[in-house]
Amino acid sequence: MRTSSARFLQRFQSDESGATAIEYGLIISLIFLVIVSAVTAFGNKASAIFNTAFIAISGGMTGG
Repeated sequence: MRTSSARFLQRFQSDESGATAIEYGLIISLIFLVIVSAVTAFGNKASAIFNTAFIAISGGMTGG
C-alpha cells in the first residue's frame, strides 16, 4: 500500500502541465538573445549608414 507522499511524488513526476510554458519561455529567451546579438553586431554600422545619409540629405537641402 502506497503512502500519500509516494502517490504525490508519482503524480508530480508524471505531471507535464507546465512544460509547454517553460518551453515557450526558453524559445522567447533564445530569440531575445539573437536580437540583442544582432543589434550589438550591426548597430554601429547601421548608425554610420544613417549618419551618412542624414549628412547627404542635409547638404542637399542647404545647397552645399
